[in-house]
Amino acid sequence: MEHPLGLAPGKIVAVHLNYRSRAAERGRTPAVPSYFVKPTSSLSWSGRPVVRPAGCELLAFEGEIAIIIGSRAHRVSRERALDHVAGYAAANDFGVYDFKHADLGSNLRAKGQDGYTPIGPAILRTDDPSKLWLRTYINGELVQEACTDELLFGFDLLIADLSRLMTLEPGDIILAGTPAGSTVVQPGDVVEVELEDTGRLRNEIVADDHELAAYGVQPKITDEVRAAAYGSAGASAAAETPAETSAETGDAVSALLGEETVAALRSVSTATISSQLRKRGIDHHFIEGVKPARPDLRMVGIARTLRYLPLREDVFAEIGNGMNAQKRTVEEIQPGEVLVISARGEHGSGTLGDILALRALRRGAVGVITDGGLRDSPSFANLELPSYYAVAHAAVLGRRHVPMDSQIPVDCGGVLVMPGDVLVGDAEGVVVIPPRLVDEVARDSAKQEKEERFIYERVDEGASVDGLYPMNKAWRQVYEEQERAE
Repeated sequence: MEHPLGLAPGKIVAVHLNYRSRAAERGRTPAVPSYFVKPTSSLSWSGRPVVRPAGCELLAFEGEIAIIIGSRAHRVSRERALDHVAGYAAANDFGVYDFKHADLGSNLRAKGQDGYTPIGPAILRTDDPSKLWLRTYINGELVQEACTDELLFGFDLLIADLSRLMTLEPGDIILAGTPAGSTVVQPGDVVEVELEDTGRLRNEIVADDHELAAYGVQPKITDEVRAAAYGSAGASAAAETPAETSAETGDAVSALLGEETVAALRSVSTATISSQLRKRGIDHHFIEGVKPARPDLRMVGIARTLRYLPLREDVFAEIGNGMNAQKRTVEEIQPGEVLVISARGEHGSGTLGDILALRALRRGAVGVITDGGLRDSPSFANLELPSYYAVAHAAVLGRRHVPMDSQIPVDCGGVLVMPGDVLVGDAEGVVVIPPRLVDEVARDSAKQEKEERFIYERVDEGASVDGLYPMNKAWRQVYEEQERAE
């Protein structure tokens, strides 16, 4: 069947990693682009189903931009590379991770199956593709959003690089990579990819009703493969066993820290945790000057840090707009993480608003903290996301800040926060726990609160605190006898 857009590529070349957010998600940033080739028989279009083979679980989408070559390109310069482009279109680079083990690098059976490269529904023609917006939706919910100003390797470089060693013919297609947010989809899900205002490329996932023949390579899944398919180990654990990892659907914190530890941290106050940290020589652990938008919500999660620096207008003009460090960090958030914004305690502008907070929540964030201002603060009262902030402020961050970088050690509320630190928040505030101490702090905090409940009950009955708080030998004997009796 002929493609509705008349596409008939001689080859489809796909880039492995090309968006900064995706590179951060994968934990590696390439110095030069690398590629693989997809069979032309994988080409498809909007409205056609994408088939998950029988016996497979991990079919993942990757919203991308297709670069359509318009004229022959051989050893072209970067300066003239875009002259050879006919246009751009939304594309989806589907892949079934169950076959990743079969053709490492080539992705032949993982990504080369029939219908695994839908492109359309229209071709965008522009002389400047440097700020094109790409969005992907699953069942109507936005799951990927990125601008081409986030690319590691621009379209001109890709064309020039490939044409050094091969000829790009009219009709050939280059898939320019996917941003953060790619994950596994299930039969019945509808995936839509949108490039600017050209309409949505729409494909429904269906299950193959034909059993896979017994000869040849068979589907195979490892923990590593599952994590890669879902985008992170935390995401895969949450998707695979949500009921077992947490009583709260979709919460991956228990998968990261352990059920017993998380249950203990959720049951104790930050004041008790503070006491336990001081016993271990960690005095600077309470994030000062922040308050909860929702005192009724508890927070337990892993730190993902974001640093703001003082405003300098020329620097902001260069890196502060578009898909800046703030938005990239939100798009890189993994389930179970808390976004920690270092704003230097500056209260003269907002640092985060409700739209990005909602996006963080949809990506699996379990909290946000800023020692600066919070925009749209009334909206946070209705957001099921623990949020801690210093002040409410209507102004955008560009009034005082340049969003600079992420996943580095930062200062927030006078406390050093490292990426991966454990954060616990309640109505009183937020404490930072070093990961190496989290299990014992959680265990001993629960033990301390149990003892303090006993003390509280005795005081309520009229007992003096003398010898009771803290417990002397006699009172401890009473406490231990009561424990044995229970």
